[in-house]
Amino acid sequence: QVQLVESGGGLVQAGGSLRLSCSASGRISSLYGMGWFRQAPGKEREFAAAISGNGRNTNYADSVKGRFTISRDNVKRTLYLQMNSLKPEDTAIYYCAAYYGVIRTPSNEHEYDSWGQGTQVTVSS
Repeated sequence: QVQLVESGGGLVQAGGSLRLSCSASGRISSLYGMGWFRQAPGKEREFAAAISGNGRNTNYADSVKGRFTISRDNVKRTLYLQMNSLKPEDTAIYYCAAYYGVIRTPSNEHEYDSWGQGTQVTVSS
């Protein structure tokens, strides 16, 4: 079992930055890839970014590419999402998730086994 806890969400003005963190415990290791998804009010949950278990491969949704950076520290067992140039449309609950995979970086949420509870990000215009 893998347990995930997100933090770092909050309220920020458009153009600002936030860094989300996801602390992992349990059977998490470099064999597990990790990702960030988000769900805006009234919308379905969507993929934002993923990083492979070995940290060498990343994948981003077109909507965040060039503005968000996903990274991980396997020693600290922590996943990060640096979000720059934030827009009001980035407002959502952000979820951390994990899947078993060293190289892959899936965008399909059904490939993820473990999920955190989410952290709210609100971007004001």
